[in-house]
Amino acid sequence: MKTQSGMKKIFSSNAPVPAGHYEQGWKTGDLVFVSGQLPIDPKTKANNDGTAAEQTMQSLNNVKAVLEAAGTNLNRVVKVTVYVSDIAKWDEINAAYKDFFGEHRPARSVVPTPELHYGFQVEIEAIATL
Repeated sequence: MKTQSGMKKIFSSNAPVPAGHYEQGWKTGDLVFVSGQLPIDPKTKANNDGTAAEQTMQSLNNVKAVLEAAGTNLNRVVKVTVYVSDIAKWDEINAAYKDFFGEHRPARSVVPTPELHYGFQVEIEAIATL
């Protein structure tokens, strides 16, 4: 992790390497901000073009990897934003999300968007505490 003005960049080799001008995440004070994670397999670099549920799980696994690199975990997530390209698939996405988080229920926003990068159905960002 590199330090910049009291902030630390977060990087995990278990999440996709950023393809644009951003970091996987930042840690500042007791907060961790995870950039939007697409359903890209960090090992193979392959796009997950599976079901909305499969894409949700891959995106959440990428979020989890960045959180762990920052020294925190899923149970410390306080806010999640889920971007979806087709709100009609929300039930499928929500079921996968519920399975992933279990009993933990972070605050959440769902943002329908006409399209996401590479034709994905889901992108997920998070804020957690340390």
